[in-house]
Amino acid sequence: MAFPDDPAERYFAISDGFTALVNNTNDWNAPSPVEGWAARDVVWHLVDWVPGLLSVGAGIQMPLRDPDKNDPVGDWARFDAGLREILKQPDTATREFAHPQAGAMPLGSAIDMMITPDVFMHSWDLAQATDQPIELDADFAAGLLAGMEGIDEMLRASGQYGPRVAVPDDSDVQTRLIAFIGRDPAWRDHR
Repeated sequence: MAFPDDPAERYFAISDGFTALVNNTNDWNAPSPVEGWAARDVVWHLVDWVPGLLSVGAGIQMPLRDPDKNDPVGDWARFDAGLREILKQPDTATREFAHPQAGAMPLGSAIDMMITPDVFMHSWDLAQATDQPIELDADFAAGLLAGMEGIDEMLRASGQYGPRVAVPDDSDVQTRLIAFIGRDPAWRDHR
């Protein structure tokens, strides 16, 4: 399955897959491949960091998660609806986004470069934590991997990625991407 070329439609397609994983999760306490995170933390990572990014970069205020409530399904649904609404705005493709760490670019590009890939990659984490099958889109995974390999040192220095996990050179692109971002592709087999 190839994702649409349009950045908004691409987010919608990737988000639809993540939403299905969220809606089919039965144990939010299940450990995830991200050390120290349970399944709920995979969702809350996205729900918690993106509003700050968009607030600083574009002055956009998204609903914030209530930390006193334990509602990953509702939290994701509110977040996703809010981001979809932003992407449907006619000026999103050209509206300015300027962030001290990320730089300046059109808002649509910022969402497509930072948020959409994060939802895509964390889909694997949530699927692993909740024993759901997943096959990441190979073309999108290959594009992400090629782009990230070129800025490997910067990504590692950011603290957002763990050390690269060694996998055979002939591994499929999903395995190589997951290993690149510091996850053990065989994590489910080892827990």
